[in-house]
Amino acid sequence: MSAIIRPRPALQLYGFQQRWILDPARFKIGMFARQTGKTFTTTLEVTDDVFEAAVNQRRSRWVILSRGERQAKEAMDSGIKLHAKAYDLAFTDLGETEWLSESGVSYRALEVELPHGSKITALPANPDTARGFSANVFLDEFAFHKDSHAIWKALFPVISAGWKLRVTSTPNGKGNKFYELMTGQDDTWSRHAVDIYQAVADGLPRDIEELRAGIGDEDAWAQEYELKWLDEASAWLSYELITAVEDEAAGDPDRYQGGVCFVGRDIGRRNDLHVIWVWEQIGDVLWERERIEQKRATFAQMDDAFDEVMRRYRVGRACIDQTGMGEKVVEDAITRYGAVVEGVLFTGPSKLVMATAGKEAFEDRKVRIRMGDAPLRADLHKLRKVASATGAPRFVADRDDDHADRTWAAFLGIHAAGGTRYEYGYEAVRGGDRRGHGERERHGRTIDPELRGGLV
Repeated sequence: MSAIIRPRPALQLYGFQQRWILDPARFKIGMFARQTGKTFTTTLEVTDDVFEAAVNQRRSRWVILSRGERQAKEAMDSGIKLHAKAYDLAFTDLGETEWLSESGVSYRALEVELPHGSKITALPANPDTARGFSANVFLDEFAFHKDSHAIWKALFPVISAGWKLRVTSTPNGKGNKFYELMTGQDDTWSRHAVDIYQAVADGLPRDIEELRAGIGDEDAWAQEYELKWLDEASAWLSYELITAVEDEAAGDPDRYQGGVCFVGRDIGRRNDLHVIWVWEQIGDVLWERERIEQKRATFAQMDDAFDEVMRRYRVGRACIDQTGMGEKVVEDAITRYGAVVEGVLFTGPSKLVMATAGKEAFEDRKVRIRMGDAPLRADLHKLRKVASATGAPRFVADRDDDHADRTWAAFLGIHAAGGTRYEYGYEAVRGGDRRGHGERERHGRTIDPELRGGLV
């Protein structure tokens, strides 16, 4: 048979992408720096496989398991469909379908059907969706999949029947199956590792220094761009804990269901961020509903942002950092909203109490945060617990300008959810008077756990 003439890909391929695509190994795993087009490259390989099947009048079957529905859609729309058009492959877009798992649970899947009965399916990964397919499999961003060990256990009997397996990701700590596969010493896998320096050397148009400065976090840079496996021993929240509670439905104010909300507010004026974090309680889970971040804002601008939150949500309790410049902020907020607002003095004991409650919420999967938010992920991970000169524990978040402000706002909100709630009813602000019903309840509470023995 004459050689198959393949169309040119939709975009230029760099050296590391060519090496990946031309590698014929059945089991192939790649650790790629962020922003190097790993999903684009592997979906190109998948499309190329389907093209070759069409030329030879046979069918090919692929399943793409992504970390969430949004990522599955991106792999299909910006990968498979784009490449299929470049290959001039006629395909039928089956759109969004309901895929029924062996356990009887249905999941949203995206499918395209190609010549000679070939089919590509993209859907979010979990142990249920990894089971029951007879197909080649692409695990996209596998280090960030929830329950990666369980997914692998469910998946391996499927691909052990002779199908191909492609696994790609950036590192995400050492507590996941991707780390085990990538660092294994066996010859089962063909392993590829492409850090940002290699990618640029191969032609990727990136200004490394500009990119590094934009990231602004040395841990995130080391892991996501230099492909270093970070020692998670000192991190208060591991990357595994953080990514396990990420959800596509979190962080979207439009998804507010009208439930009681709990607000954390970390005060920052110059170099630090002013962060307002809104949690909505749904059942026993706190969902990140909105996060407002301001830098170098005036106190009036910060208060306006807080007032807007109080107008839009049913706030049961709001805890505000009262330390330093927060004294007046708390005083003014109590004047406007009364007992629904509480000030929290940041002391060693109070931070330990809040950080412990926050970590337990992450460990118990009682929170949901915005998916794929790199600055938030880095902020949550940077918090470290160290011993002071006296042996007492303290928390640090160095190597950055904002000192984990997002993290403390989240912890303040989690703490707010653990105390007495006072629902603030949507009272409109009239005539420029921002006192609201707080005029009737001027005397809110200020918390100093160091004096009171704990947060209540």
